Amino acid sequence: MQEELNRFERNKVWELVQRPTHQNVIGTKWVFRNKMNEEGSVVRYKARLVAKGYCQEEGIDFDETFAPVARLEAIRMLLAYAGEFEMSMMGELNFFLGLQIKQCKEGIYISQSKYTKELLKKFGIEEGRTVSTPMVTNVKIDKDEKGKSVDESKYRGMIGSLLYLTASRPDILHVVCLCARFQSNPKESHMSAVKRIFRYLKGTIQYGLFYPKNEIFSLKGYSDSDYAGNIDDRKSTSGSCQFLGDCLVSWFSKKQNCVSLSTAEAKYISAAFCCTQLLWMKQTLADYKCSFESVPIFCDNISAINIAQNPVHHNRTKHIEIRHHFLRDCVSKRKIEISFVPSQDQLADIFTKPLSSETFASIRSRLGIMHIE
Repeated sequence: MQEELNRFERNKVWELVQRPTHQNVIGTKWVFRNKMNEEGSVVRYKARLVAKGYCQEEGIDFDETFAPVARLEAIRMLLAYAGEFEMSMMGELNFFLGLQIKQCKEGIYISQSKYTKELLKKFGIEEGRTVSTPMVTNVKIDKDEKGKSVDESKYRGMIGSLLYLTASRPDILHVVCLCARFQSNPKESHMSAVKRIFRYLKGTIQYGLFYPKNEIFSLKGYSDSDYAGNIDDRKSTSGSCQFLGDCLVSWFSKKQNCVSLSTAEAKYISAAFCCTQLLWMKQTLADYKCSFESVPIFCDNISAINIAQNPVHHNRTKHIEIRHHFLRDCVSKRKIEISFVPSQDQLADIFTKPLSSETFASIRSRLGIMHIE
């Protein structure tokens, strides 16, 4: 505790001031935690002094927040260069924010096997058979308004836990996001779908992301959609993933905001989402002196590619929202290059729809998700 206070003083985290009048004072408290490694052994005892943020009231405390006779200097906590702070060496990084990190000569493995085991135990799914995919291919999940309701609190807890797991398990992202749409009134069918995800995880506990060492440092993206896949509102689902070389670094699965009138339109909108992500990554990497010319997006629909490359508006595109034509502008300026890829090589498929066991396993492997010893 004393070392924590000494660290605040050395780094000049706060500045003592007179207590302001007519202001609610937010108290502080000590939080004690045992930091553990992936085996569950205690490696460090931690003490942190934190503000009681839960005591604040909207419209009263949100503009200025005060701890007793001290004003937090937030800017000091957000300095761009961490050399500015005192740091301690604790050896090679192997466990961080629930992520297990294994470094070897071939590359870096990132997994959450410890967290996965804890979830299986927490929700009582340690026993029973495993499955090869997290989602069945012959059943569409809908609102199931006539179905029997289940414990909403437990369902939300399971979804929240699974969403955190997608940080290293993109192979479950699509079905987790799909099940998350029914948190307000979950039914038995939704709970069954969630339990299947856990049964899949039970058989793939040791799986995680592998980042190989190589000299290839290209930026590329894959974009796909499932046309009218949501049977409740007939909206499509966009899926995308981005790579740096052979390393999967970004992925998403999201229901589109509007109903698409064709497969081409759904694919075009999905490619526009992928484009914005790639441009953000390109700009961020420029800060690290990494420059890229025209960044490729791989799409498996010729009509969507033609829409992106054709600057002429016609009947097939006039109803598409203007903001999605941002992609067309980027293509014309050669910031983005949209290219065709055969459907069997479309890696974003796994983020838009349920797949057969063979196809799912193939794409999972090509994304760099593999068994980690």
